[in-house]
Amino acid sequence: MRLRMSVEASAAWLVCALVCIGLGEGKLQAADAKLKLEAQLIWATTDHQSPDPSHKPVDADILKKLQDLPLKWTNYFVVNRKIMEVSTVGPVKMAMSEKCEIEVRHVGNGTVEVALFGKREPLVKRTQSLPKGETLVLGGNAPNATAWLVVLKRLE
Repeated sequence: MRLRMSVEASAAWLVCALVCIGLGEGKLQAADAKLKLEAQLIWATTDHQSPDPSHKPVDADILKKLQDLPLKWTNYFVVNRKIMEVSTVGPVKMAMSEKCEIEVRHVGNGTVEVALFGKREPLVKRTQSLPKGETLVLGGNAPNATAWLVVLKRLE
């Protein structure tokens, strides 16, 4: 028994297939949404000034966030600041200094996976939801009761 479709039925199936393909492409594009992030390498200390005059105090909004954390340091200086875009396609690795690197990946739905490397050795890896305007802080100890922090802030 042979099944024959009318021209109208064939056209309906074709339209349905094209709509489904179009919806599928939309899902792929949404899954590969990019996040725009600002990464700051920060030196934390109880000293009132940084020994490096090129280091500037952190912005007021970041200072407030850091002061709300249970950290022992009172002063925070920006060593380096970079803007990056990450997507679900793959991680982005960025050098923040000679000794500090981060690797960031968008795992979907505004969640990022961040790995912090010191002297090329993995130090910390964290996965966290990062809504627009929010921050993620990672860090480790440094000599003389100071610390290096990486603050990741979602811009878009």
